[in-house]
Amino acid sequence: MPNIDENLAFAPATELRELIAEKQVSPVEITQLYLDRIDRLDPQLNSYLTVTSEIALDAARKAEQAVTDGDELGPLHGIPISIKDLQMTKGVRTTGGSLAYKDRIPDADCAVVERVLAAGAIMLGKTNSPEFGLLGANENRLGEPCRNPWNPERTSGGSSGGAGASIIAGLTSLATGGDGGGSIRIPASFNGTYGIKPTQGRVSSYSGVDAPPASNYTSQQGPLTRTVRDSALLLQVVAGYDSRDPGSLRAP
Repeated sequence: MPNIDENLAFAPATELRELIAEKQVSPVEITQLYLDRIDRLDPQLNSYLTVTSEIALDAARKAEQAVTDGDELGPLHGIPISIKDLQMTKGVRTTGGSLAYKDRIPDADCAVVERVLAAGAIMLGKTNSPEFGLLGANENRLGEPCRNPWNPERTSGGSSGGAGASIIAGLTSLATGGDGGGSIRIPASFNGTYGIKPTQGRVSSYSGVDAPPASNYTSQQGPLTRTVRDSALLLQVVAGYDSRDPGSLRAP
């Protein structure tokens, strides 16, 4: 693989999307860049609970082939993304930050994950969260706390602390989070990222199981990113009506 500028790890997703479409950088190259950085830097930060290297590289190769074939590309085509570990991912460990669920493997994706993958994003892994997202700091019994990239002696905030740390440390291009009492806004503030808590009902809270989502009226799913444009891009992808969520709204 040719050398790739490591500064691309901090490039806006909107810019990466153009570079990929113009064949100036490949999805495999950018995915491998992030995986290498995770391997090198995350042992000190603990922003990820699970890294899905093989899944990511397989998806990146398929994304690269789609570019080569001239296929129509989705709005997140080839863009690596981290997924908060409270959000269900089919076939990928989802702990909810809890030791009680350390080996849970869901049978289905939640709505947010469905939409980012359908838009062409490449999942790098699941980001750290306090147990069930109930703390403003990022500590749980699964391992070491998630640390702030600016000062590892400080917390990255919570509950989307792993998402915030993964963004600002250049360990992903985009990140998903969830916010009921500051869980996007606190990590965005602590880490220096942009984050949006969407209006209730704008983004589906469907959890990936055939039951009403427990967080429907307390938590909204949204983006953490390095730029405002990236937040707008990711929000546009995940927003929209979902009949499986009783709180979902038919709104623009």
